[in-house]
Amino acid sequence: MPGLLRGIARTAVISGTATAVSNRVSRRQAGRWAQQDYQRAAVAEPPQAYSAPPPPPAPEPPAETSMDAKISQLKELGQLKEQGVLSEAEFEAQKSRILAS
Repeated sequence: MPGLLRGIARTAVISGTATAVSNRVSRRQAGRWAQQDYQRAAVAEPPQAYSAPPPPPAPEPPAETSMDAKISQLKELGQLKEQGVLSEAEFEAQKSRILAS
């Protein structure tokens, strides 16, 4: 009987030691993998706090103006040209902008 107990005790000690070593190795590997994942993530993605904000959305193009609105704008341009506020080149540039819209 003492030999049987000694064999069981020895098996229990060896088994316990093997389990403890196995658990320690598993924790160490998990720690290394977590550190590698963290390093990969740090290299792959720049920190969000320092990134530039997204550009504002582009303004929507104005709705098509009616012909009456274009005519009134052209009349105003003509008056400004007659008063000497606009030069001939400025008048032509604005007129072509209005007609193109």
